[in-house]
Amino acid sequence: MLRMTQAERADDELDSLVRKRIRALRVAQGWSLEELASRARISQSTLSRIENGRRRLALDSLVTLARALDTTLDQLVETASDDVVVGPVIDKARGQMRWPVRSDPGMSVVRQRVTAPPPDDPAAMRAHPGREWLVVLSGTAVLLLGNRRLRVETHQAAEFPTMLPHAIGAEGGPCEILGIFDRDARRGHQRPGGERRADVPGA
Repeated sequence: MLRMTQAERADDELDSLVRKRIRALRVAQGWSLEELASRARISQSTLSRIENGRRRLALDSLVTLARALDTTLDQLVETASDDVVVGPVIDKARGQMRWPVRSDPGMSVVRQRVTAPPPDDPAAMRAHPGREWLVVLSGTAVLLLGNRRLRVETHQAAEFPTMLPHAIGAEGGPCEILGIFDRDARRGHQRPGGERRADVPGA
């Protein structure tokens, strides 16, 4: 009995993944086999055999299906990363837990426990290029944004351009925030004076 080589196993796994991906994308759109086949201009039986592994995956069929599913060929045949689960990087100097976003090395996800109230001095507000999105995991945060003072409750989110002068504090006790920073916003918060007053959760 011939054993499969490592390359053959990888090809076989990718083949299976692509077929599952086609079916999952079709189901996510709420389409029947007949509807996707019509959109891709192939027969329903051909599509059924592709999904079930009874027909060879041909490049022209994949291109047609990718277009019909509103995706690209590259995304359709993309392989899964081995490093799916990652641990956080704890930055005690800034009181943060950080997770890098692999698909965009310029972005990062940051968890912070904010203990101080928002500053009274407008000079303490920061402004820098970029965009930030945050969600309050627990407690109540106060977002100073330009001339506005916004309360952000647990499970509420806020998104804003960081070119607006801004600062974040806690109201009525500590709050935990999960923030997503684009490349420019991350750089702005890494400059001296750009860190929020916070404690590392659990530290």
